[in-house]
Amino acid sequence: MKKEIMPMKEAIYNIINDMVEYLDVSQMKRLHEVLIKRLTESQKEEVKIIDNCEYMNMFLAAKKIEGCSKRTLQFYRVTIEKMLSMVEIPLQKMTTEVLRKYLADYQNLNNCSKVTIDNIRRNLSSFFSWLEEEDYILKSPMRRIHKIKTGTI
Repeated sequence: MKKEIMPMKEAIYNIINDMVEYLDVSQMKRLHEVLIKRLTESQKEEVKIIDNCEYMNMFLAAKKIEGCSKRTLQFYRVTIEKMLSMVEIPLQKMTTEVLRKYLADYQNLNNCSKVTIDNIRRNLSSFFSWLEEEDYILKSPMRRIHKIKTGTI
């Protein structure tokens, strides 16, 4: 059964790549969802749905293997858990606008500095880039959220 899944994943990837110049990001995401749904309906094997926390744990495991310190891993965990608790949206449906609003709300609620918000932005950017690299999401919504300018002393 596994041998059938890889060619299907490859076929979906090829179809998505062929359509990239004709569809915007939301249309591409929808096309990806429809292809997965329709092409897996015929398979007897049930596709396991991964929740947001499982993605976070896989990310942290990858970072641990890369050699991140316990302190860094803890900072990633706290940052991502806080975002996931405030924004209850599946990661595949996360948008740049939602994340911008989250960062702005976080800064207002916690009255924190631009440096702190930029650190959070950096951690979330790393998380979403990893999700994109691992093909769990089509495109990182953090790509369009740039470094936050901080004053110099």
